[in-house]
Amino acid sequence: MAKDGFELTKKFGLRLAFAIIVVFLIFISYSAISIWSFGNKNQLVKTDAAVVLGAAAWGDKPSPVLRERINHSIWLYENDYVEKIIFTGGKGKDDDYAESEVARDYAIKNNVHSEDILIETKSKITEENLKYAYEIANEQNLNTFTIVSDPLHMKRTILLAKNIGMEAYSSPTQSSVYKTLNSKVPFFFRELFFYIGYIFSLPFR
Repeated sequence: MAKDGFELTKKFGLRLAFAIIVVFLIFISYSAISIWSFGNKNQLVKTDAAVVLGAAAWGDKPSPVLRERINHSIWLYENDYVEKIIFTGGKGKDDDYAESEVARDYAIKNNVHSEDILIETKSKITEENLKYAYEIANEQNLNTFTIVSDPLHMKRTILLAKNIGMEAYSSPTQSSVYKTLNSKVPFFFRELFFYIGYIFSLPFR
């Protein structure tokens, strides 16, 4: 009888482990599809400000990734979808300029009025980009936001923004430098890893 009970317990444990693995794989697959498809979601509604997520700056010039994010925010601004632009991104260890400072200077050179630009210079990661931008926005009585980043970054970014308390809409760059599979796939798996990690961390926040 004891042996039979042990076998039953063993079978139940194996079935439970198998079920957990299956559920986890389904969750990963659903997350992957969601991240990929959400990148095509461009919500062109009028908001108070575009929040441009930081990316690398090369000296006093934006990297190609950052440049395309800035260009998209300028397009939103010029077409009256946003009234202000908030650039985010701090300064790296050996950098002379913060990412947001480089972005601001580039935007001013491309006909964005300096009084319509706000920057934060402390952030290092996406969540901080949004957190510090939201703090600045609250000081300026800005309440609605268009988030600008690369398409595969948008799913996690919008979730982060809404959990911070922002009324946020997605507007990915339409000219992302991540165009080939060789560039998209590593970015995609990076985002999948961080998205799943964030989901599992939510109960502990």
